[in-house]
Amino acid sequence: MNDRMTLAPDAARQLATTTKTAPQMRGITPRYLLRALPWVDVESGVFRVNRRRTYVLGDDRLATYQDGDAHRVIPGDLRELPYLRDADDALLTELAGAFAQVSFDTGQVLAEGGAVSDRLLVIVQGRAEKRARGRYGEDALLEVVGDGQFFDLDSWTRAEPTPYQVTAVTPGTALCLDRAALARVVDRDPSLRAGLDAYLAADGVLPGSEVPVDLSSGHVGEPDLPATFVDYEDAPREYHMNLAQTVLRVHTRVSDLYNGPIDQTRAQANLTAHALRERQEDVLLNHPEHGLFRNVAPGQRVQARTGAPTPDDLDELLTRVWKQPSYFLAHPRTIAAFGRECTRRGVPPVIDTGFGSPLLTWRGVPLLPSDKVRFTGGADTGTTEILLMRMGEAEQGVVGLRPASVADEIEPGLAMRNMGVDTKGITSYLMTAYFNAAVLVEDALAVLQNVEVSRYHDYS
Repeated sequence: MNDRMTLAPDAARQLATTTKTAPQMRGITPRYLLRALPWVDVESGVFRVNRRRTYVLGDDRLATYQDGDAHRVIPGDLRELPYLRDADDALLTELAGAFAQVSFDTGQVLAEGGAVSDRLLVIVQGRAEKRARGRYGEDALLEVVGDGQFFDLDSWTRAEPTPYQVTAVTPGTALCLDRAALARVVDRDPSLRAGLDAYLAADGVLPGSEVPVDLSSGHVGEPDLPATFVDYEDAPREYHMNLAQTVLRVHTRVSDLYNGPIDQTRAQANLTAHALRERQEDVLLNHPEHGLFRNVAPGQRVQARTGAPTPDDLDELLTRVWKQPSYFLAHPRTIAAFGRECTRRGVPPVIDTGFGSPLLTWRGVPLLPSDKVRFTGGADTGTTEILLMRMGEAEQGVVGLRPASVADEIEPGLAMRNMGVDTKGITSYLMTAYFNAAVLVEDALAVLQNVEVSRYHDYS
């Protein structure tokens, strides 16, 4: 016996119309990098960056690997030292095997200022400070060095006093090479001797500096003016299109019978396009060859002084990209850690609106969050990086690259091509996104490395 006096809601729902949303996707992010990049339409599929000729004197990093409990230098990476660039593989292997592993503790002096060092030190893991005596006798912090960096190549090669003192600020591990091991290799190879002599003769040439243009200024009368020309790189870098691809499959029964009020093919394509764009942003940042984090020039890398991202660290980044800096880019947790450090110092960052969202800024430069910025060693206790960019082709900055036109294009640089229906009644669509990013001049990009985000403060 039913004692209800009205129609039950569950029964009434069978006659009601449901208001539906389009399919939602948690993995969609604002993708600020893709929105901030100025995009260049590439007509031929290849983008060539022509530059003025520069002095190439090597990187400031030596890669290492772990062999059991021991750390070793990768032999081929010794070619980053300018006079070893053309060395034979066997000689490089011999030199790499001559590195000895040492451990150091916080506060330990790794290189004594003013003393001639017989060892070239490569930091495998840890952080150290280069300090010198200022003009008026004060202690001056020159640089913080971290994983992969070595010191002091010039003083060690020339057997001259080290111009600064290096003190460890964390425990760590280093590899050291005696000058005698280099001398043994050089004495056996005339080409290496010639390369070393050329390096020793190149006084005053800075790594990455451009070949000078001879000019005259401030003169009076009618002196002979210098004649000059601006030389170009012989082999400029060329950027080819990267891509992200997938095949979207939709059964004809679904697209025929269940296509209203929401178009099933369009909904599937929309979510797939979002996934491709998310992958595109990740590749632009982290690709091993073309990624922005992998294309930071040697002199544009800064080590976090205390681990946590501080206003001093971001100021140091701004000294590297001081010509019209556009955006910082960091993981959301990193931006939160920077906010904590600002709060602790009593200098809260200004909030500005960009891309329709409130964004933290520092010195007027917005901090763009991106979850594609990776952590080394895990997000909880590992380290990450902060990127600073100058944008635009006119500003000789960073630009995004995409094809000028693609067949079956549904968005700029993203195509959806119908591949037909198979014998199972499934329609397949090839979805492809073509893209890349180019750094026009080295000083358009800088990175803060070894940033820790797990430090919190008690404000009570």
